[in-house]
Amino acid sequence: MRRYGKHTDEDDIRSRPNRKGNRPRTNIRPKHEDALEGMVLTVDRGRLTCLVEDRVITAMKARELGRKAAVVGDRVGIVGDLSGDKDTLARIVRIEPRSSVLRRTADDDDPFERVVVANADQLAIVTALADPEPRPRLVDRCLVAAYDGGLEPLLVLTKSDLASPDELLEMYGALGVPHVVTTREEFVDGLAADRVREHLVGRTTAFVGHSGVGKTTLVNALVPEERRRTTGLVNAVTGRGRHTTTSALALPLADKQGGWVIDTPGVRSFGLHHVDPSRVINAFPDLVPGTEGCPRACSHDEQDCALDAWVAEGHADPARLYSLRRLLATRERREGD
Repeated sequence: MRRYGKHTDEDDIRSRPNRKGNRPRTNIRPKHEDALEGMVLTVDRGRLTCLVEDRVITAMKARELGRKAAVVGDRVGIVGDLSGDKDTLARIVRIEPRSSVLRRTADDDDPFERVVVANADQLAIVTALADPEPRPRLVDRCLVAAYDGGLEPLLVLTKSDLASPDELLEMYGALGVPHVVTTREEFVDGLAADRVREHLVGRTTAFVGHSGVGKTTLVNALVPEERRRTTGLVNAVTGRGRHTTTSALALPLADKQGGWVIDTPGVRSFGLHHVDPSRVINAFPDLVPGTEGCPRACSHDEQDCALDAWVAEGHADPARLYSLRRLLATRERREGD
């Protein structure tokens, strides 16, 4: 075997040929400075429908992203064929930092969280006042997820002709959550959509609610069906028709002032395993100063919490403290309780 001295040159070095003829592996990843920014509109079995400028394209995640997944609402960097022509496929090479995240787990015992929507400004929680009966515990859980993820909540109460909204409005009044109350007749004549639209213009709003509350009917009224067909958001991925709420879907609001509506699948449960209870207090800025005297790692729902004395001294509304503690207890209760 030949031994090399200290003064070898390149001609003395023998390299093993690359029999596959492809490029050698490297840990240096391309930066893709030429990638265009797009928005993820829907995700289906590894294919992502994205809006790039004024074109709807189909893309897949680049291998270099590893396990990091893009979700509806994500701003992403895309390279490849961006023409939007049939049978073309682009690559998502970068996921931009998110301004907000709506997450949930299957239940409170499930450690695996699922990101439902990214970069939404608002979460519209749709619930019926009757048929089906309202589920305040589910509403509470959605509120906690919204506060934890950086979204502002909007409460949409439907079917007020069947039951009074007063009890629910009193329950959430101390939270200061904006609300819209609608009837079944208003759904038919379009008035319900008009009243909700006032809260959506210029914003990205995710809609959540369980089956039968009228969520998808409301979204359909906000986003005309012809707009859905022209953008091809559903069929562009698989070539087949499917129910729009089997996966999250972002749709442009039919309004000159802009805005996005994100329809999410109907939920039967909303797990909060991922939520750190200590972050829920951030949704109550009027109570935050009162936590300065709390013991370390205080849950704000225990005997030594300083908030009790602070609120009793008149620094904040007792109803606000009650609302905070009701939300903090949400993880300990099931939605049907």
